[in-house]
Amino acid sequence: MIFIGIDLGGTMIAAGAIDLKGNILAEASTATIAQRDYREIVRDMAACALKALERSGRGMDEVEALGIGIPGIADNTTGRVIFCTNLGWHEIPLREELQKYISKPVFIDNDATVAGLAESVAGVSAGAASSVFLTLGTGVGGGIVINGKPWTGAHGVASELGHLTMEMDGLPCTCGKRGCVEQYCSATALIRMGREAVSMHPDSLILQRAGKPEKISGKIIIDCAKEGDPLAAKVFDRYTDYLALAINSIVSFMDPEVIVLGGGISMAGQFLLDAVNEKMPRYLMFKTMPYGRVELAVLGNGAGIIGAAMLGMILKEDKSL
Repeated sequence: MIFIGIDLGGTMIAAGAIDLKGNILAEASTATIAQRDYREIVRDMAACALKALERSGRGMDEVEALGIGIPGIADNTTGRVIFCTNLGWHEIPLREELQKYISKPVFIDNDATVAGLAESVAGVSAGAASSVFLTLGTGVGGGIVINGKPWTGAHGVASELGHLTMEMDGLPCTCGKRGCVEQYCSATALIRMGREAVSMHPDSLILQRAGKPEKISGKIIIDCAKEGDPLAAKVFDRYTDYLALAINSIVSFMDPEVIVLGGGISMAGQFLLDAVNEKMPRYLMFKTMPYGRVELAVLGNGAGIIGAAMLGMILKEDKSL
């Protein structure tokens, strides 16, 4: 018995054959080419899935279900993608279209949600009854897992943690609101802070490493902070203040056992974790009570396909779908 997971991104499609323990048996990938008609993209998703299955040495008769992680939201009752900005999708019949190629149950959820599910099954939050996953990349994605199942609320949007309001009348967000967490806790936000800082301090190590402001990356800022550059340290300190505040908001309304940090910024490793953990007590309401541990994601790029496959495994048993 195996499951197929598909990680659909704006740039790449990745698929994998996954066993019951969340191990990747085989993988396949291809370019998304997002500007194409959705039917062409779904055809390539199916081709990737079939290639991964072939490479695994398993047969279609062993496949129980397919799960898909998308950069958007979906309705598993209908199998439709409701909204997917990166691909320009709106009300796309993804399940119906994919089943033209692979006649198996298909389940769909947000990519950050399935990555969080992967960590809860085979990663750093395995065994926790409740966990929250934050992807710190171009934007900020969120995934909530409770008692082994992804939780997205009554209308499928509960895990949009990157769009909680952090500052009233704050920076404009791509979602159309202002002051979202994403504008202060993403890699994009860290880069913006770095560029703002070097505009006033052009002699900084950050600019020496980057060469010019448009070449500044989150990694350069973090590396310079690690090396003790005062300006980089100040930028990183401000960034991790915002991140600790965002995590505290999650602790306050949900009190999960584990908060997992993934995405590009999490590659800062223990340096990031130490900074966040040092700041967390400042924002806690119940300062003498224990709170969920903050951890770094461990599954890397494989989290998308593992989590998507686990979504298929879990939701196939849900008789309401």
